[in-house]
Amino acid sequence: MAINIEDLRRRARRRLPRAVFDFVDGGADDETTLRANRAAFRRLTFRPRVLVDVSSRDQSTTVLGERLSTPLILGPTGLAGLTWPRGEIAAARAAAKRGALFVLSTHSTCSIEEVAVAAHGPLWFQLYVGRDRQVTRSLVERARAAGYRALCLTVDVPVLGQRERDLRNGFTIPPRVTVGNVLDVLRHVGWLRGVLAGPRVTFRNFLDAEGVTSTSALALGAYIQQLHDPSVNWDDLAWFRSLWPGPLALKGIMNSEDARQALEHGVDAIVVSNHGGRQLDGLPAAIEVLPEIATAVGGRAEVIYDGGIRRGADVVKAIALGARACMIGRPFLYGLASGGQAGVERALEILEKDIDRTLALIGRPCLSDLDCSAVRTE
Repeated sequence: MAINIEDLRRRARRRLPRAVFDFVDGGADDETTLRANRAAFRRLTFRPRVLVDVSSRDQSTTVLGERLSTPLILGPTGLAGLTWPRGEIAAARAAAKRGALFVLSTHSTCSIEEVAVAAHGPLWFQLYVGRDRQVTRSLVERARAAGYRALCLTVDVPVLGQRERDLRNGFTIPPRVTVGNVLDVLRHVGWLRGVLAGPRVTFRNFLDAEGVTSTSALALGAYIQQLHDPSVNWDDLAWFRSLWPGPLALKGIMNSEDARQALEHGVDAIVVSNHGGRQLDGLPAAIEVLPEIATAVGGRAEVIYDGGIRRGADVVKAIALGARACMIGRPFLYGLASGGQAGVERALEILEKDIDRTLALIGRPCLSDLDCSAVRTE
């Protein structure tokens, strides 16, 4: 049995072809930021209180009005279906079963509507803004009609970062068998069988988009890359507000100036995130800037943390430093790759038990008992 997230990572590595595993596991350029996210958590230590009654513990929280059993949000990860057939549906079902929240990526392999029908828990929709605003409008309207509770606008991808592992592996969507990787692919029979038996891996939310001349994943990938709009700015938020009457979150905030500007534009939640080290390399660890942003927000919007979570203790540290909840990406993808819905449930169970145990050991029985006095920084 996997006892921590690293165990699930090792299982995922064994099951997936190298190119697919590196797509999940890798970061941009030298992966400095990817490593910094983990190293910064190790530099944070706890300041425990003793002789506190911790016989009853509670890790539930409320995020944008949604009551969750645990402060975990399965963050938006593109192409989860590469790791397991209909991966987004499996992950959304696992989140619902464990009392967590699921955020569907624009670049999912299951459509907005398919996930909404199959899942039974709260859903958010993550949006990348395209040059073709009619396509963007259509995505938002579909999410609204399908019952998604919040819109999560990703703001740190004006252009795509360079992921050198993917370039070296010749990674394509869907993965192609070449002379260079045929032996590696054939060694991963379980993954290959699932890919061949499952639905075609593609960007399902764009199959009927205007201007799409081919529904192949390769053609859709090229279409989506040219959709990214580097001209998006703060003035565009008014347009999104006109389309989406519900809660609006901005994902990718890394400094207090942008946090304050987001408040001025009426944003409901700020996701402190460096995109898991997958966009701009050389950024600080997200946990290092969390206190600055939480102070700037001052309770006027909810703060969600994203970046480097591998243990429940990391979640406790982030909440102590000002987060309401934490997004996870790679941890649930490792679980998904290793065992589908059951694997995601196991990843969540591991983190939940670790959160519970950490709360007891530091003498803070409830998440509401956490503040900056619970951690010590170097």
